Amino acid sequence: MAMFPALMNDTMFSDLFDDPFFAGWRDAADEGRQLAAAQSGSLMNTDVRETDHGYEVAMDMPGFNKDDINVELKDGYLTVSAHRNDSKEDKDKEGKWLRRERYAGTCSRTFYVGDDMKESDIHASYKDGTLHLQMPKQEAKAQVEQAHRIAIEG
Repeated sequence: MAMFPALMNDTMFSDLFDDPFFAGWRDAADEGRQLAAAQSGSLMNTDVRETDHGYEVAMDMPGFNKDDINVELKDGYLTVSAHRNDSKEDKDKEGKWLRRERYAGTCSRTFYVGDDMKESDIHASYKDGTLHLQMPKQEAKAQVEQAHRIAIEG
């Protein structure tokens, strides 16, 4: 185990937890991170398609009910969030849980859709674990160049 950082390594404790004493803790932490990554990796995968008239968004949200999902527009940003509670009890009336991998918690994605987008412009539907959003293209505002007078000193 190295007690001092390598000359080119900027982390003082980079090798500290490589000691065999910490192996059980490290393995348990790695397993938890891998499980969380696997669970969250399949949530909210998103496809965005541009059409002649607007945009179509398909977002995977498996295991959520329609009532668990919230779509909000604020200051030009569209946020899709979902929350699912699941009992954290180790036992229920039918037995003891040995392993629980299904996701429980909150997830969200945010997209910039433009300051002129209105709530009434966005249509949302949910079917077979996929949230579908349709929104129109926003017309680009022509920027009018205005002359600005510059004061001359003296």
